[in-house]
Amino acid sequence: MAVSKEQVIDFLYEEARMLDEGRYDEWLALWLEDGHYWMPLDYKQTDPHLVTSLLYEDMFMLRLRVERLNGARTFSQKPKSRCHHVIQRPFIDEMTDNRVVTNTSMHYVETRLDEQFLLALTAVHELAVVDGVLRIANKRVDILNCDAAFGNIQLLP
Repeated sequence: MAVSKEQVIDFLYEEARMLDEGRYDEWLALWLEDGHYWMPLDYKQTDPHLVTSLLYEDMFMLRLRVERLNGARTFSQKPKSRCHHVIQRPFIDEMTDNRVVTNTSMHYVETRLDEQFLLALTAVHELAVVDGVLRIANKRVDILNCDAAFGNIQLLP
């Protein structure tokens, strides 16, 4: 069963909202079990395995991240970090009955205590349609100034 462009766009906006609201368990449920979240270190990087990345997490690592973010004893998150995604209308680069590839430009703000930082980035989602429902197969986040020195990115752009 195919999905509409409107359903795809709504899905991406809802994903950003889940992250902004700290609904990490719901966000994790959007993923396929073999999915990967990738944040390249280099501009136009093509390989997450042979070149160092800022982040390349499978579901095991994403679950650990969510457990840490939800944890009551995560002292580095007292008080908790907060984030805000401002996204442009996503482009749909590919769409078949069971696969969708999107490209979304956004500004991502993360804050904790007196510190706040802004990232300009592009997110590429590979979505799968499973039993008529959209799921995240892979997500790649390219930070515009990826070659700059960063502090800790605590949450999920």
